[in-house]
Amino acid sequence: MAEPEGDMGEPVLLQRFAAWLQPGPSAEDAERSAFFKDGIIVLDTNVLLSLYEYTETSREEVLSALEQTAGRLWMPYQVGLEFVRGRRSTLESRKKALASAATEVNKKLMAARKAIVEAKDIVCAQLDKYARAQQEITGLDALVADAEVDAHLDVYRHEFKRHLDMLKADHGLALNSTDAEDPILPRIAQLYGEGVGEQPTDDVLRRRLEEATAFRFPNKIPPGFSDVGKDTPLKSAGDFLLWEELIEHVGQLSPSGRRVLFVSNDTKEDWYEQRSGSSSSRPWPSLVDELKRRAQAGLRIETPPHFFGGIREFLDAELAEDTYAEIARVSEAFEAKVPDIPLVVTEESAPHQDPPEGLVVAAASSVGLAASTVRAAVESASPAQRLFQWWLIGVTAQLGRRPPGESEPTVGIAAARRSSEPPSGDWVSGTALSPGEWLHRDSSWIAPWFINLLESVPQTDRAVLRRLAAQQAESNRRSGS
Repeated sequence: MAEPEGDMGEPVLLQRFAAWLQPGPSAEDAERSAFFKDGIIVLDTNVLLSLYEYTETSREEVLSALEQTAGRLWMPYQVGLEFVRGRRSTLESRKKALASAATEVNKKLMAARKAIVEAKDIVCAQLDKYARAQQEITGLDALVADAEVDAHLDVYRHEFKRHLDMLKADHGLALNSTDAEDPILPRIAQLYGEGVGEQPTDDVLRRRLEEATAFRFPNKIPPGFSDVGKDTPLKSAGDFLLWEELIEHVGQLSPSGRRVLFVSNDTKEDWYEQRSGSSSSRPWPSLVDELKRRAQAGLRIETPPHFFGGIREFLDAELAEDTYAEIARVSEAFEAKVPDIPLVVTEESAPHQDPPEGLVVAAASSVGLAASTVRAAVESASPAQRLFQWWLIGVTAQLGRRPPGESEPTVGIAAARRSSEPPSGDWVSGTALSPGEWLHRDSSWIAPWFINLLESVPQTDRAVLRRLAAQQAESNRRSGS
């Protein structure tokens, strides 16, 4: 009996499972140029939000390169929704990361200061025990006096701060940008023109959500099954909703030479097949198969570094090597993010976020807080007490009272500030405390939540908390944070 053959003269088995039998797409594929020159180009939300991560020079080059694809860019409604909702939090995250960097550096320097003093104490103890060398001990005490150590560390502190300030300026975006001041949003809108998907009807959205949650995700059918467990089913199904929009849109185009180039930083297992026993992976062949079956279109999936390399190669876009390096850096940072661990805990986010188990107790123990009222505050789940808990975690690590954990988030909360003006209108002047309770009263401002805390604890713990707040204020003043 003759072997059944497909339309192209190939055996049916090889034709039907061609997507699975082919290797993953590479930069050397002969057909790659057709996707850049003739295909529909779809940028995932994370690619658009990355524009807020680049320095000003690189961002301008990337936008200019994207202009070479204008007219063929298409944005699913789901991508547009995630972009306009996510760019503010992306800006805020970058603002917090840059603003907290000085605090993090100062925390490390304070730990170094403590280590130097402890090393001196070890040597002095040996000198006293075995030599009774009081003169040498006095010399070491003078050498490692607080002022001397601080003077040496200030050299590093000022240089580190100079570089951080330069980095902030180099990003070229106002950290408090409003919609009207955002220079990226209108550029993106102009790039896409009319190429933005329509909002799906409620009935269509419900049907797609049901398909995702009841059929595809339980069976780990890509894309998007790794997002199960997000706040709502709608958030969990974002990638699948994007995918369904894409299939519907491409299916309505002219059938001749349909090609889709999808660009994303997301290389999780719900987009990429993780090959057993190998570090390499490829986009799921089932995605290629599904787009071909449902929309008669070819699919190519690339990460931003590969995509922008293709723009330069096939569309003659000008991109400097420094820009390529920055694209790769931002892309790698996206892959390395751990969503459950915040970059920095702020006064705004602390009341809504539980500290890691055991961390508050460790922080309280490191400074000798033991009164029942403090223990109650440490164990409380109220928003006001969470703010105190996070501050205690942050200040004890910052001042070197305990070593921070490897995955411990940075805490950007201050109980007091040294400045001529209050950080905000509700902060209380240091003159509210007596001269014996607070130094630099005339140039200090106390957070209102900290004033309330001091009024509720015994005198012994009150003194410990005041010292921590005052030392943090002085540390922040010296580091400029």
